[in-house]
Amino acid sequence: MWSGGRGMYKNITNFIGCDAEYEEARIVLFGAPFDSTTSFRPGTRFAGQAVRNDSYGLEIYSPYQDAELPENLVYDCGDLELAIGSPEAVLGQIGECACEILKDGKMPFMIGGEHLVTLGSVRAAAEKYPDMHIIHFDAHTDLRTDYLGVELSHACVIRRCWDILGDGRIHQFGIRSGEKQEFDWAKSGHTDFHPFRLEGLKEMLAELGSTPVYFTVDLDVLDPSVFPGTGTPEPGGVDFLTLMNAATEVCRRGNLIGCDVNELCPPCDPTGASTAVACKIIREMLIALGRRFA
Repeated sequence: MWSGGRGMYKNITNFIGCDAEYEEARIVLFGAPFDSTTSFRPGTRFAGQAVRNDSYGLEIYSPYQDAELPENLVYDCGDLELAIGSPEAVLGQIGECACEILKDGKMPFMIGGEHLVTLGSVRAAAEKYPDMHIIHFDAHTDLRTDYLGVELSHACVIRRCWDILGDGRIHQFGIRSGEKQEFDWAKSGHTDFHPFRLEGLKEMLAELGSTPVYFTVDLDVLDPSVFPGTGTPEPGGVDFLTLMNAATEVCRRGNLIGCDVNELCPPCDPTGASTAVACKIIREMLIALGRRFA
């Protein structure tokens, strides 16, 4: 970058306001550009760079929360360089990154990528916080035992998380798509299941109290009229303000130890509207977390 005769500087593109040094940051933002198990429309691997670039259309101030993204809160380390063709290797790389962040007493905030990337962070988080719970916003159950014979798929990611945590520790909201067996399995008590909408969230957060929480947001929980840029759009979702208010509620009131936002597919929405929505959700979550840390 040229700086008006004062010399050349390295070109670094961070999510807006996320330019703290690693040592001082409370949150570490990183991208997981992986979509190799996507079952319909690929392209989520481009989400991390898209939201960083488009974040410069935002301000660091949120009129919704009447707060700014605090200085020195977030270190953005960019996208991970992930293995090609091996989901298990990719999950290992994500887990290694998340483990290092957690070891240093910081919170990992991951931008997917398809939803399978969540499993890498959850494995790392569960190692440090074996009593943790997961809050899951999504259009899809993601509870299949396998998808076309493959157990490591974005259609199976929450089932793989259940393999780690067991019954009653995964709280699912907004679900409106999946196989009947998945719905029946969830409703039988394996997960805390809240289909179609985000009702019951405040009560659940009050029950969890100080329990460590990992928060995963699949953006296809939004209606495709709001968010068409995703690999598996499902009509009947929530609107932007509903998701924003719910996500910031989790960030303010939950004892979050890690989180992710995933399944933005920029090529599926050439207007850029879906990327703008993703940017704003991420900004609002970061500001809410910053208010909690203050």
